[in-house]
Amino acid sequence: MVYKVIGLMSGSSLDGLDIAFVQLEEVRGQWSYQILAADCIAYTDEWAYNLKHAQQLSVPDFLRLHTAYGRWIGGAVNRFIADKNLELQVQFIASHGHTVLHEPANHTTTQIGCGAAIAAITGLPVISDLRALDVALGGQGAPIVPIGDKLLFAQYDYHLNIGGIANITVPHNGKPLAFDVCPANQVLNTLAQKEGKTYDDNGTLAASGALLTDILLNLNKDAYYTRQAPKSLSNEAAISMAFPALLQSEHATQDQLHTMVVHIAEQVRDAVSKYPCGKEQAMMLVTGGGAFNGFLIEKLQQALAPLHIQVIVPDTDTVMYKEAIVMALIGALRWREETNVLSSVTGASRDSISGALWMGHSY
Repeated sequence: MVYKVIGLMSGSSLDGLDIAFVQLEEVRGQWSYQILAADCIAYTDEWAYNLKHAQQLSVPDFLRLHTAYGRWIGGAVNRFIADKNLELQVQFIASHGHTVLHEPANHTTTQIGCGAAIAAITGLPVISDLRALDVALGGQGAPIVPIGDKLLFAQYDYHLNIGGIANITVPHNGKPLAFDVCPANQVLNTLAQKEGKTYDDNGTLAASGALLTDILLNLNKDAYYTRQAPKSLSNEAAISMAFPALLQSEHATQDQLHTMVVHIAEQVRDAVSKYPCGKEQAMMLVTGGGAFNGFLIEKLQQALAPLHIQVIVPDTDTVMYKEAIVMALIGALRWREETNVLSSVTGASRDSISGALWMGHSY
C-alpha cells in the first residue's frame, strides 16, 4: 500500500512549523519513505510568544488560541500545497500540534492546534491528538517517534533527536526503549539570543568558549538523570533544569554555551552506556536542529568513542524533517487502525492506536 501524507510537527525550540509531504509504502510488513516536498514555516514573534506562554492564558483565551492556531496551520498547509503544486495528491494530514502542557503523572497532555479547524480549512482528513491515548493509558506520551525508528530507520542501533529537548531510542531486551535525555536547543538558543543571534550557527560561539567545570557538575546533578526510563520532560521542566545554573552566572555567554554542549554530550553518553547493543561497532542516527551544530556533533562523537558508537548525520531533509516524517507514519498507521505508539517505550499499560480523526470532506 502507498500513502501520500502530510506530516506536521512543531517542537519545543519554537523555530517554526515543519511540513513534510511524504510517500509511505508498505510491502509485506516492510515500510519505506520518500520525502516529496518539505518546508519549515517560521513563526512570527507573535506566534512564538503566544505558543510559549499559552499556559498563562485564561481558559477562554486558551481555547481561542487552540482554534486560531489550528486555523493558522490549515492556512499554512493550503499555501504549502499550492506552492508545491500538490493539489489532489494529499490523502490526509497527520498533525502533532504544539505541546503546551505535559503532565503524564496526572494523565494529562495537551497539544494545541485544533484538528477540526485544520480539516475545515484544508478540506482534508486530519489525524491529531497523537499522544493523548498513551497518556490516558498511564504512559509518558513521549517519545512517540520510536515507532518510526523501528519501521523506517531500523538499520541504526541508536536514534538521537536533538531538538529543544534531546530524546533517544535505545535497544532494551529486544524492544525499543525511548526517553527524553536532557534539555538541548531551547537552552542553546536562549543563550545565543543573549548575543543577538537566533541560534549558535554551527556551534561557533560554543567552540570559542571554555568549560565551566563547577556549572557542569551542577547541571549533571539534576535528579532527573537518576530516574529510570521511560521518562519524559516538559518544556518547563527542561528550562528549569538548565537556567538557574546558567542564566544566574556571570560567565561569558560563549563559556555557558560551551558548557551546555559538553553537558548534552555527557548526558547522551551516560544514557546509552546503560543500554549496550552488543555490537563491536554501533551506529547512532542523529537528527533534529542540533545535528547542524558542528561543535556539538564533535563533542558527541568524542564522548561516544569509548563506547564504540559512531555518530551518523544523514541528509539534510532527514535531519530537518524526521519528526514530521514520523508523524506522517503515525497517521498512516492510525488510518490502517494499527499500533502506532509503543508501550515498551512510554510505559503505558498497552500499545495503542492513537489519534483523533477529523474528516475534512463529506459525501
